[in-house]
Amino acid sequence: SLSKSFVIVVKSLDAAMSFSNGYGPEHLVVQAANPEAYLEKVVNAGSVFMGAYAPESCGDYASGTNHCLPTSGYARQFGGVSTDTYIKYVTVQKLTAAGLKRVGPHVEVIADVEELEAHRNAVTIRLAKIGRELSWLDKLGALCRFC
Repeated sequence: SLSKSFVIVVKSLDAAMSFSNGYGPEHLVVQAANPEAYLEKVVNAGSVFMGAYAPESCGDYASGTNHCLPTSGYARQFGGVSTDTYIKYVTVQKLTAAGLKRVGPHVEVIADVEELEAHRNAVTIRLAKIGRELSWLDKLGALCRFC
């Protein structure tokens, strides 16, 4: 709404982009002779409207972009709702025994700091079973990027 709108005056479009990225607007309208030159500088915006013929109302209702956008500066952390919102991602991790020996002690420390005893024990018990020391071959492999 107009009552919550404001205007700032800056010395350059680069300064405007810096301000905008810090603010994280729901809608960013780039009114410049060559707006595409500034698109790569946009880091935080819900939706970007380029040039004189792209008002935000067209983005909201007709041009095919989404109307469900992050408000209150949340564009600094999130994008608008899109088909990607409904894609389920599954992450997978696999460690070798040597990998656990390398990262396990660090994980134990972090788990202790977070007071998550079961997380620490999940590592400690495995390391007790396989040993904490790396073999000379594993130590050598850690030195070689291609081994």
